[in-house]
Amino acid sequence: MYGFIAPTFTYGGQSHVSPDDLYGTLFRDIQHSHIFKDSKTFADAIPLEDPVLIIERYHHEKGEPDFDLQTFVSANFRMPVHIKSTFKADKSLSTSEHIKRLWPVLTRQPENQERGGSLIPLPFPYVVPGGRFREIYYWDSYFTMLGLKESGRTDLIENMVNNFAYLIDSFGYIPTANRTYYLTRSQPPFFSLMVRLYSDMAGKKILKRYLPQLQKEYDYWMQSDGPAHEPFTAHRRLVKLPDGVLLNRYWDDKATPRPESYREDVELSVEAAERFQTEPDAVFRHIRAAAESGWDFSSRWFADENDFASIHTTDILPVDLNCLMHHLEKTLAEAYLLNDNSGMHLIYEEKARLRSAAIQTYFWDESRNYFMDYDFKKQTFTKALTLAGTFPLYFKLATKSQSHYLRGYIRLNFMRSGGLLTTTVKTGQQWDAPNGWAPLQWITYKGLRNYNFHRTANELCAEWITLVDKEFKHSGKMLEKYNVSDTNLIAGGGEYEIQEGFGWTNGVYLRMKNKRS
Repeated sequence: MYGFIAPTFTYGGQSHVSPDDLYGTLFRDIQHSHIFKDSKTFADAIPLEDPVLIIERYHHEKGEPDFDLQTFVSANFRMPVHIKSTFKADKSLSTSEHIKRLWPVLTRQPENQERGGSLIPLPFPYVVPGGRFREIYYWDSYFTMLGLKESGRTDLIENMVNNFAYLIDSFGYIPTANRTYYLTRSQPPFFSLMVRLYSDMAGKKILKRYLPQLQKEYDYWMQSDGPAHEPFTAHRRLVKLPDGVLLNRYWDDKATPRPESYREDVELSVEAAERFQTEPDAVFRHIRAAAESGWDFSSRWFADENDFASIHTTDILPVDLNCLMHHLEKTLAEAYLLNDNSGMHLIYEEKARLRSAAIQTYFWDESRNYFMDYDFKKQTFTKALTLAGTFPLYFKLATKSQSHYLRGYIRLNFMRSGGLLTTTVKTGQQWDAPNGWAPLQWITYKGLRNYNFHRTANELCAEWITLVDKEFKHSGKMLEKYNVSDTNLIAGGGEYEIQEGFGWTNGVYLRMKNKRS
């Protein structure tokens, strides 16, 4: 339909095929039928027998006069169970006590993983975010681990790091989550931070232990197996700039609608074609790249901040991604030194030095005095003012002078009564105003602490914790995101209803509550 040959990922003799590729016309018909409110529901469905037999049966029966698609689906598939249990929140407890009671609810054991559908089984226990998110998510897990550490759950941290190492060894990278339909993209590369967190508890030998996986992670993001390209051109996730500078962008190796949001993606591609004459394949690629960023979706990725159809993610060099890549390079440098490989140590120190300089060159906007994303196609900064600009504080890549400007931006543009906005514009997208998200509260809080802006950090901490506490006392829930502008309103926007659980909110809350830096 979209001119793409379906990829099949094989590991250990097992093929992992995305459900849209596996079921073909049946999948598309179901997603367009509006049987399910959430497209992810069928993407996660479990076939009750061999999918080939189900597909044959569908093509045989669908032309019959009394055929009913919903009845057919119910007879041939088992829908995934929404993450709810007999667990009841006790609002008389403190939020911290509630979170500690939640960890077992959100933990999945290897033997209890549903097999036969899109789930890729993992060998060790892991924590899921909650709600519709029934699998382990890459960047979510780092922030979840912050709370697991506060709860003394070193065992779960080790298991989750080992699961991610398993995924790297299996596929050469960490997919968004352990689903077959996520196998064409990753998420913000936090694996090196996970390894560092674990090494803080278990010693530097951890860096040596996971050196092979850290290297594979780096190779994935830096892969350029195409022909040599000119400055300001890109191949996959790697962008070449003048003077040999290499930076990274988000990407997806597939250019079709996402199975978990199939109908929504097709509808957006129609709008983009009508208003911007954008080809469907390009729209799907930009959507998927934004999904790899974790910021799905935000005006950050739009050429017109008010128009989702103007999305152009793959044209953008994101400041946060490149700060994460710098951390990975520094971690590799140290791991090689611990492994007595001084040659590789020096290579990665130099890579990190060059990237640090490039971050100053391509992301610091002197006219705004803020770190911005860079549109390498137009060779200019994007217009979007976002909390991604605080990542250089978190990774100590900002100068002292820059840090003062950043603190000013945080206070004047992002800080609200319930914490920090993600962006300064209200578009209806969930990664825009008025919403605030736990991972970005933590990144900014820690960044402020790194530069001794303790007063502002403590204000942020108090505002965020108060908001989370207020919601828990009201509803007994820990939420995926919060309305930080009006703390009496629930957060909104996005492709699905607000989710409860919630892994990274739990983790950041505990870490900030304990005033850890």
